Amino acid sequence: MKQAKARNYVSNENISVPLFQNKWLDKLTRTHISVPVTIFFLYAAGLLYYTTVATELTLLMIVMLFAGGAVLFTFVEYNIHKRLFHAPPDASEQRKKVTYTIHGVHHDYPKDKQRLAMPPAMSVTIGTVLLIVFRITLGQYAFSTLAGFMVGYALYLVIHYSVHIFRPPNNFLKYLWVHYAIHHYSEEGVMFGVSSPLWDYVYGTIPKKMHQRSDLEVSSS
Repeated sequence: MKQAKARNYVSNENISVPLFQNKWLDKLTRTHISVPVTIFFLYAAGLLYYTTVATELTLLMIVMLFAGGAVLFTFVEYNIHKRLFHAPPDASEQRKKVTYTIHGVHHDYPKDKQRLAMPPAMSVTIGTVLLIVFRITLGQYAFSTLAGFMVGYALYLVIHYSVHIFRPPNNFLKYLWVHYAIHHYSEEGVMFGVSSPLWDYVYGTIPKKMHQRSDLEVSSS
């Protein structure tokens, strides 16, 4: 495994480095963004269809469960990003190496288009594990809830890709670029929410002087 010597904060180059010496293993760490996004949207559509034919849930209940699943995803996204992807300063060297492999390399090479989403094999594994967990815990309510969760995941991937590759738009969505630029290029200990800043406000990981950062340069993100 190779680690970068310095953070690639300002480079606009699409740099990509191997994580593993074995070329086949390294290929498994790469994917085009459209692949997992398509997988999750199709998976969600299948779950919703199954809900309508295999359960007696009303349309209103399905919509509410779907929305709840989407909100649940933002909570999981925040906590995984904060607690799993970023090792604390006193973490062991082994944990730091693992953290670097799954996320640190992304901070070093933020414009590597092939590593802005989990590869298909991991995406399918995650979807399968989640279905088992949701089914055991939620019964017939699992399918609609997981559909919302999967759509939330897919939208997260689209947002994550966009804030890294495209220039910020001149509309209300610009705040997503600003927030993520703060995390990536200024303070890694804040703004862990990518698809939504909701849980950053709940957990207090919003920068104290957020109002002074509105003009933060995000074009390099």
